[in-house]
Amino acid sequence: MRIAIHPMQESELKPLIHDTSKLGFCKHFTDRMFTMDCTEEDGWGNPQIKRLQPFSIEPSTLVLHYAQEIFEGLKAFKGKDGVIRFFRPEMNAKRFNRSADRLCMPHFLENDFLESINSLVSIEQRWVPESKGAALYIRPFMFATDSTLGVRASSNYVYCVILSPVGPYYQEGFNPVSLYVSDEFTRAAKGGLGEAKTGANYAASLLAGRNARKKGCAQVLWLDGAEHRYIEEVGAMNIFFVFNGNTLVTPKLNGSILPGVTRDSVLKLAPMIGLKAEERTISIDEVIGGISTGSITEVFGTGTAASISPVGSLQYRTSDYIVNGRKVGPIAQQLYDTLLGIQYGEIEDSFGWTVPLQNPEEKVLTV
Repeated sequence: MRIAIHPMQESELKPLIHDTSKLGFCKHFTDRMFTMDCTEEDGWGNPQIKRLQPFSIEPSTLVLHYAQEIFEGLKAFKGKDGVIRFFRPEMNAKRFNRSADRLCMPHFLENDFLESINSLVSIEQRWVPESKGAALYIRPFMFATDSTLGVRASSNYVYCVILSPVGPYYQEGFNPVSLYVSDEFTRAAKGGLGEAKTGANYAASLLAGRNARKKGCAQVLWLDGAEHRYIEEVGAMNIFFVFNGNTLVTPKLNGSILPGVTRDSVLKLAPMIGLKAEERTISIDEVIGGISTGSITEVFGTGTAASISPVGSLQYRTSDYIVNGRKVGPIAQQLYDTLLGIQYGEIEDSFGWTVPLQNPEEKVLTV
């Protein structure tokens, strides 16, 4: 893939934010973006890196009416050695195409996905924060661009990548959060869009999320759509339970749960730190019983934004169930430290998960 790179003048570049505590999460964006177009006649073409700018679309553009869009999220990390690393980006590329299948969208070549990310980050690498805990968030996405109100899959699409420097997720420390267990609303159901990374899933979660915050909780713990009995996800993360201090349990992928990259990484790390890992169906009754008897010793979520997010309590119906005295458990802490150590190049990457930033091949420059 030969990418047309539009040059920018020094005066056009935004000033860097050096205080990472002021970055927040995706509040600021870099100078450039990557775009590529897909047409019915020619397929994918016209790859460009250009100034970050708005899209111009018709009011009848399909994505605005029928939500035919998908996205991914990953990060670039800069270690003390000065090396910028991606974490398992090939998994994002594969999941992107699985989401595309579910939304009747065209595949995007995995190599092109990886090259688009590498090339854009290479040009924008001044934006990668240097402090541990901060990173450059990468958002690839694709949306339908046909102009029609007919209910059908689009024939034309745009693929885009934008970047945002983000500060440490835990501004006030690595502290447990409270979850609200929703047995009223449904995030996704089997046969639906739950395992695709598409905006419709997140839109479906907003009302329950707002209600959770009104109750003093940070996130929603979702139950299955059929019976509201079995654990699925928490907020925009996967969920893990530690039984008896030695067994990790997470809901098995069933078609309505997003297959998270961090989730898969935790499952693979578990045996290395002496833990048994299980993917299985787990009911809210088993969870409440386990917390009440003390057999569940820790609960934590996993995702790209926070990596590991410890849980201090579950609010279910009229009661609060406290986990580990609202303290960070040793397993959550060890997994968090291990993942960050690998991502920043401080711990040996025995899995080959990290991919160093490469200098892009010679590209065609356009004015």
